[in-house]
Amino acid sequence: FGQKPGLLSILRRLKHTPEQEVRLLLLGLDNAGKTTLLKQLAAEDISHITPTQGFNIKSVQSSGFKLNVWDIGGQRKIRPYWKNYFENTDVLIYVIDSSDKKRLEETSLELSELLEEEKLAAVPLLIFANKQDLTTASSASELAESLNLHTIRDRMWQVQACSALTAEGVQVLTIHSIQSAKNK
Repeated sequence: FGQKPGLLSILRRLKHTPEQEVRLLLLGLDNAGKTTLLKQLAAEDISHITPTQGFNIKSVQSSGFKLNVWDIGGQRKIRPYWKNYFENTDVLIYVIDSSDKKRLEETSLELSELLEEEKLAAVPLLIFANKQDLTTASSASELAESLNLHTIRDRMWQVQACSALTAEGVQVLTIHSIQSAKNK
């Protein structure tokens, strides 16, 4: 289903009553923009962000949906601990630095390993192709091709081009999207 249904249609399918909490797991390599993305979602200041040395948890309330977002650090030494956060994940959000072509193979490998995890089986996947504001960024469709996303058959998935810095493309999770999703 690589089309553009957006996170909110995924949420609608998962949770029939919007009052329920939704657990989002935010993963990706270090420097992909996970924390900046999370701070944009929470409408927080993004001017002073440092690498995550562990994890951040934010609850974002949006039109009845309580989104509990777990942002886990992406440094190589932290990645083995990602598995401690898989339990009860409703949506896996994987953030990729679209401009970092040198690490595309590494990010592809990490994503493949995540998709093979039993505790994440059938969990919908939203990939943010971040840093689209940079001229060196690969497009969302180029990333989808490079990551062989067309071969994913066991879960809903979507690639969303975005810039966590400018908030462009991050509106997938905004209150307006949730309201329009609820009203359909």
